[in-house]
Amino acid sequence: MADTNQRIVIDNFRAPVANWALESDSAYILSLSGCLETLTKYDSAQGKVVPFLATEWKQVSPREWDFTIRDGVKFQDGTELNAESVAASLNSVLKARVPARAFGPSTVSSVVATDAKTVRLTTPVESPLVPFRLASVNTGILSPAAYKGETVDPFGHCTGPFVPVSEKVKQSLTLDRNPNYWGGEVKLAGAEVRFITDGATRAAQVQTGEADISLSIPASSVSSLEKASDVSVLKADSQRTATLYMNNARAPFNNVDFRRAVRSALDLDSLAASVYEGAALPSTGPFAATEPWASSASSSPKQNFDEARKLLEQAGYTAGRPLEILAIVERAEFADVATVIQDNLKSIGVPVSITSKESVAAEADVLAGNYDMLLSQRNRLIDIADPIGFLTADYTCKGTYNLSHFCNVEYDQVIAEATTASNTEERYKLYARAGEILNDQAVNAWLVNQQATDAVRSNVLSYVQDPLSRYVLTAETAKSGS
Repeated sequence: MADTNQRIVIDNFRAPVANWALESDSAYILSLSGCLETLTKYDSAQGKVVPFLATEWKQVSPREWDFTIRDGVKFQDGTELNAESVAASLNSVLKARVPARAFGPSTVSSVVATDAKTVRLTTPVESPLVPFRLASVNTGILSPAAYKGETVDPFGHCTGPFVPVSEKVKQSLTLDRNPNYWGGEVKLAGAEVRFITDGATRAAQVQTGEADISLSIPASSVSSLEKASDVSVLKADSQRTATLYMNNARAPFNNVDFRRAVRSALDLDSLAASVYEGAALPSTGPFAATEPWASSASSSPKQNFDEARKLLEQAGYTAGRPLEILAIVERAEFADVATVIQDNLKSIGVPVSITSKESVAAEADVLAGNYDMLLSQRNRLIDIADPIGFLTADYTCKGTYNLSHFCNVEYDQVIAEATTASNTEERYKLYARAGEILNDQAVNAWLVNQQATDAVRSNVLSYVQDPLSRYVLTAETAKSGS
């Protein structure tokens, strides 16, 4: 039986950055912590967008959408949610110096309140995916009081079931129950969300009971957790691919034959079986083969040293300085993945060094193009629950998260056409074509398609795993008494 006086501890794999700015990845922390809510919500189980702070929406013209704001919602500071406060919050994100990948001036022209309960969004071109964009955590709504200081202050200014009350910078966030939550009774007294980048530590803490829920468990820890009688390991398919990013704007990676040589040197089958212990599948490219927008022509590349050496010769490559792989430490397995890649490339005469960094420490250099290779991962539906967000931000010439520094006119034209395609089948065909271009150009080496793996103590009740880690603490989350 649930004990409403209980609190829980959640181990998360990343810490907030950028002073809680909603256009940053801090929005994910506020969302999973049960503070931040959006107008719409993507329901992974149903595979569709459903109402949240908005009860309905309609496209009133090719470039205009109206959203009706839910009645009876109050911010945690007691002020009323209305169209004016929603528009102000969204405009704050829209005007950010570095726009959110899902919601920025390139996709939304304006946001205005047309009456007390209606917000109108106008887009530069016809855009059938506006409701998907409003489900992005970056479009979470805060009260006007959150924007009165020099930086955004979410403490007490959300609409969700939990109120942030204190923070240990880069360590943890403490939350209390919102007794006036519009969505009904909140079944926990509160929670602590800890920011623990080391996957082995997250696994150990849920096993010992120091944590009640641990997110993103590394493959190497799964077997021991599965043997624990008081821990459940939850797995779900996700659109997340471990990727060896290559800097397409920097020699020798600016030569497509060199990039193809790197891909040919890798043994993805062995990588999936060894490092990932069978908990991942060899990648077929930027999409998983089971996704409806994946090209039917895609297949997992096989290791071929002879082909790789031939491609190196065509590229005119001569071994010189060791090429550096940056391995993101939040994913514990990447240290081993980097070692496997280093060995594979050594076999074709390409020397490699390895450096481990936290993602925050690596991101600025990677975005600036000051790197060779990066081991990281990206969930294709994390920004917006449709591939258009990932395909635009990560690979168009002006993409705001183009870590690969790839630019191709034909690719950009395909994406521009997909952006305005209202027919789903037509849009998916265009996504498949975009994936084929990325594969043909060997923009990156996509390694394995991973599962989302969380661990939960047996006394946690009503926890529903979200493969995108956006909704963890909810009003329904509960814990039995000890």
